[in-house]
Amino acid sequence: MNKRIPPARKSLVAAATALLLTAACTPAPKEQKIADPGTEVSGTVELWHFFTEREAAAIDTVIKDFTATHPNIKVTVKPGQDDSKMTQAIGAGNGPDIGLSYSTDIVGKFCSSGAWVDLAPYIARDKVDLNRLNATTRSYTEFGGKRCAMPFLADAYGMFYNKDLFAAAGIAAPPKTLDELAEDAKKLTVRNKDGSLKRVGFLPLFDFYENAAAHLAPAVGAKWLTADGKSAVGADPAWKTLLTWQKNLVDWYGYDNLQKFRAGLGDEFSADNAFQKGQVAINVDAEYRLAFVKDQAPNLKYGVAPLPTSDPARYGGGYVTGNIVGISKNAKNPEAAWELIKYLTTDDKTIVKLANALKNVPTTTGAIGDPGLQVEPEFKTFMDIFANPNSLTSPPAASGPAYQETFGTFVTNWQSGKVKDLDAGLADADKQINSVMTLGG
Repeated sequence: MNKRIPPARKSLVAAATALLLTAACTPAPKEQKIADPGTEVSGTVELWHFFTEREAAAIDTVIKDFTATHPNIKVTVKPGQDDSKMTQAIGAGNGPDIGLSYSTDIVGKFCSSGAWVDLAPYIARDKVDLNRLNATTRSYTEFGGKRCAMPFLADAYGMFYNKDLFAAAGIAAPPKTLDELAEDAKKLTVRNKDGSLKRVGFLPLFDFYENAAAHLAPAVGAKWLTADGKSAVGADPAWKTLLTWQKNLVDWYGYDNLQKFRAGLGDEFSADNAFQKGQVAINVDAEYRLAFVKDQAPNLKYGVAPLPTSDPARYGGGYVTGNIVGISKNAKNPEAAWELIKYLTTDDKTIVKLANALKNVPTTTGAIGDPGLQVEPEFKTFMDIFANPNSLTSPPAASGPAYQETFGTFVTNWQSGKVKDLDAGLADADKQINSVMTLGG
């Protein structure tokens, strides 16, 4: 069973969520009233999250810690809930008090639609210092001047590489540039006698595992949106640089060969993960993979590094995102909901405990510097990526992930050879993205 949401599933869920938030007949938000400072909070609060199995057990542990220190609050937890289920429930008027989402891309939609309430009154009342949060996480938990979410740990994306395969191929260090990545990928690739692929150095298809356009954009410093919120994919030459590099590598392998090879690979979050099985030597992934490798492939010898870049001066960064948590607009107990959210997102010891269990990056300065945080060398690399000024995240939009979904369709057509003129294709993608954003996703 998947422990996290694969990118393809994220896309479907996010698109469905955007549509539901736009079109569903939802009850009007209640007038937001908060209790006076010092008011004792009690009652039951319901939390929905997407984690399952090992990761869900880690959530249960900190919930038990919370109820031990807040005996008047009872927490009901529903694991394995994706964004579309949560949004449908909110639309029907019976959603959870608290929703925990894997998609920062949906923040703009949640904030602008009112599906999650503005947390500013609670933050002001309880004097929560938001400057303790990393600047990137502050940016992806608010939209249009409204903070409807708090960051629940963070993810930093970089590159995993198989040390045994690197040594066998005579490669001394991980690639730092895209040209070096392509060169190493070719050295590490093994073909069968019939020309089919037995092992791939790097699988460049955009819809493979974590190879989303957003995750690779920091490699070239590509921008999604202009200052006025319009699509930037046609005007920013960085996208052309990335797509040209990617298609050249796809063509070297052969698109059909890659498709056939990928069809035989295991699920991303199972023990049959292609990197963990040695079928792919270099893979884009996030820090949470460290825990999966430890659990599912403990004998794998691997290293981690920042994303290779087109410009060596940009090396050191990667893609930064994270989980977000907020209060549903029809929460039955918003005060208890906020008390739990505050505990999960601002209590340094709790954040450290979660970060150690889930192998996610902590989001407060206190937790990052806490001596109890387990910082193995590989995890330190991801923490450095998280803090690097060259790291990027996806900007929030009122239409949610619509612009990324639309561009995702374009890049899959591009890599298959359906787009013959890249400049014209990017210009057309601009128009389509602006159109879907105007329509609200």
